[in-house]
Amino acid sequence: MIYSLLVGVVTFGVALVAGRPLIALFHRWGVLKGVRVDGPESHLTKMGTPTMGGILIIGSVVMVTVVANLVGRLSMLLPLGVMVGVGLIGVTDDLRTLKGGFGVGLSPRLKMAGLLSVGLAVALVLHYFFQARSIYIPSLGKLDIGLWYLPVATLAVVGTANAVNLTDGLDTLAGGTVAVAFAAYGIIAFLQEQAYVVTFSFTVVGATLGFLWYNSHPAQLFMGDTGSLALGATLATVALMTGHWLLLPVVGTVFVAEALSDILQVGYFKLSGGNRILRMAPLHHHFELVGWSEPQVTMRFWLVGMMAAMVGVALALW
Repeated sequence: MIYSLLVGVVTFGVALVAGRPLIALFHRWGVLKGVRVDGPESHLTKMGTPTMGGILIIGSVVMVTVVANLVGRLSMLLPLGVMVGVGLIGVTDDLRTLKGGFGVGLSPRLKMAGLLSVGLAVALVLHYFFQARSIYIPSLGKLDIGLWYLPVATLAVVGTANAVNLTDGLDTLAGGTVAVAFAAYGIIAFLQEQAYVVTFSFTVVGATLGFLWYNSHPAQLFMGDTGSLALGATLATVALMTGHWLLLPVVGTVFVAEALSDILQVGYFKLSGGNRILRMAPLHHHFELVGWSEPQVTMRFWLVGMMAAMVGVALALW
């Protein structure tokens, strides 16, 4: 655990050092965020902020993992590969949202196809190479679910990637809640004596905290789909590697709430002929419009995420 925590600190330092020159480079290249015209008016000031900051997180994690957590630990190629692969999907999607637009990027259908492909690959590797086929149920232990593991694991990766993506709408919101979730799974992996997973989890925590240095309100850098999709898919992969993926909706309560708010809002809008449940979806925008400031929303969501992570770890011990 000591080694894992120190690796996380080193990764934080790597991200911190790399952040400022990356921001300058993005300004030079015009990698600047456009803003939804149908979003809150207060977000118009965010237009022109560098995006694709997920590259900072992914690059830091890759660099440190290759040096400190890969030799003799080739199983780490799985979460590392997921992070890089889904990050590339995010990059192509982010190209469509840049200020001025490049006129390129993945269509929603192609993006979903890419995520499903990665999710299925994760499920197949875990099932056939790691012999993963069970679920841990608190107080009951393992339950073998056989081939049902494949669709469930695939949906876990895709669903978590999209849920974290929806959460990424305010400064530090997605980054902070993701860091807490990875820390929780790092502790769960420590309880299972999966030292490599522990180190990887805290490597991601360190890289994400380094990114948050520049994402603090008012943000100098956004993570974009490059970061949010990659972090969500990787979080699900780590959860699957611990076997405690049933706890993912608990540890990721904030992500579940954000995703459900969006699904319910769209569904109710269509069924009711134009009525809404919330003032705006996802959920964080609703709270903005009822009068919470952006820092209030993010801090309160962080607090909920921390309490949810504590419950998740407690259930893993049960």
